[in-house]
Amino acid sequence: MTPPLTRDTLAARLGPDARAWLDGALTEAEAAPDNVAFAPWELRFAAAGRHCGQDNADDVRTLLLQRAGAGVDTLNRLYHQGNAAERRAVLLSLPYRVPGPDALPLTEDALRTNDTRLVAAAVGPYAAAHLDAHGWRHAILKCLFTGVPVDAVDRLAERAAGDAELARMLGDFAAERTAAGREVPADLHRVLTLTGLES
Repeated sequence: MTPPLTRDTLAARLGPDARAWLDGALTEAEAAPDNVAFAPWELRFAAAGRHCGQDNADDVRTLLLQRAGAGVDTLNRLYHQGNAAERRAVLLSLPYRVPGPDALPLTEDALRTNDTRLVAAAVGPYAAAHLDAHGWRHAILKCLFTGVPVDAVDRLAERAAGDAELARMLGDFAAERTAAGREVPADLHRVLTLTGLES
């Protein structure tokens, strides 16, 4: 799977200095082997927001990972050594970089946090393709618990349809919230409706 973003599309959003920085970063990424413990372009990965703006940082980092041909080992290192913004970029890149389930530990780690940026990134296409039913159901509950809109969940309607266990878990969650005098998130009712098993 190839990311839809190209260098030219991204560069069109950048000023001259940022474009020059991006071209240098992409050149370094293309020249570096993926089987090393550290490559110079990884410093560029960390600095993307500072040089290209926070609004462009995810796209810059995703493109860097693509040009570097970053594999699971590199993605793991960048995730675990990075800050929240860098971790988010790694999570967003997984559908393009890892064809199988080898990077699921990164998704699972993000879903154990209460950082809504990481949770939202973790429930994208990679999770939809590779999380098992148990893990996926708990990802839905994590979104409800942390306030991440379920619009972030890739293939939500497809995976929720007919899922009796998910419907039960949603019912239990709603009952717990009600008993505690807390509001039941509107998204819970939306997901319950998608199961087709709403009572």
